[in-house]
Amino acid sequence: MQLSAAPTRRVLAAFGVLALTAGVVTVLSTPRPAQAHGALQAPASRTYACYTDGIVGSGEIVPENPACQAAVAAGGTQPLYDWYGVLRSDGGGRTRGYIPDGQLCSGGNPKYAAYDAPRADWPATSVRADGTYDFSYGAWVPHPGGIRLYITKDGYDPTKPLTWDDLEAQPFLTADPQPPVSDGAYRFSGQLPHRSGRHVIYSVWSRTDSQETFYGCSDVDFSGPGGPTPTPTPTPTGPTPTPSTSPTAPPAVACRASLRTDNSWSGGFQATLTITNTGTTTMTNWYASWTFPTGVRLDQVWNGTPMQSGTTAMIHAASWNRVLAPGASTTAGLLGSGTTAPTFSDVTCG
Repeated sequence: MQLSAAPTRRVLAAFGVLALTAGVVTVLSTPRPAQAHGALQAPASRTYACYTDGIVGSGEIVPENPACQAAVAAGGTQPLYDWYGVLRSDGGGRTRGYIPDGQLCSGGNPKYAAYDAPRADWPATSVRADGTYDFSYGAWVPHPGGIRLYITKDGYDPTKPLTWDDLEAQPFLTADPQPPVSDGAYRFSGQLPHRSGRHVIYSVWSRTDSQETFYGCSDVDFSGPGGPTPTPTPTPTGPTPTPSTSPTAPPAVACRASLRTDNSWSGGFQATLTITNTGTTTMTNWYASWTFPTGVRLDQVWNGTPMQSGTTAMIHAASWNRVLAPGASTTAGLLGSGTTAPTFSDVTCG
């Protein structure tokens, strides 16, 4: 998979974690059905593509791609730090008639409106028509659900606002339920449709335990040489089929995460996260997530990248400690604050 934008400085996600009280709480993660959400990382959604295009060593986001630069100028950098959050809490899996034309890429969420801009220079993933592609949907907060992928029709014009009439009525690929998480993402393979030039793959991830639904646009270029080796197919004699699949992904990794409280004071605390690969295969892009009590927040993290949405917090692996061999461990430090003593629940790692 290649992005046809400036060289990408990828800072991939992952997490480590906790449980705080007066000592150390350890959590063992064993292979289990994947339950998480976020956005497509391969092919990259607009928010994820601009995030990786712009991230620099200091943690700042300074995009090089012109479309990403314009989006940051219009909406700031927070939508890119929150690249996984293009959602509608009341979506209920709805698409046409719910998300307005021209607002598909933002899911009708004003925070991400800049990513609806009609232009032909968004970072695009190079793919091959009719080929088998390995999709990766970045995992975030645990929940069950399913993923649907749609594609724009022949004749799609990227310089015009994206509408529902621009998309095929039926998904070309469905992963419902989604496969198990592997290295921090849902991974599944499927055949790409017959297309040429620039197109948009539109993703819809809907939870089955709530109305929350995630939307995203992934720009792809079928004219480039990159992408997976295509699977030979006979000359079509009719309409291109729209396969549906419930793919099987590689086994989930096994890990153990613990958090040691190093110091605490009125309104704050310091802790150290340790994450260990307890499996037999190498982990890349380790991650951990947990739930804070209301009013507690993650203020600073070192040796990792923090994210927090409400009471859910995560730590991503840093670029220098993202790979863990079987039996290997790494640590990350954190500072937090709040009006209540921090406790941690729903802890997961992978």
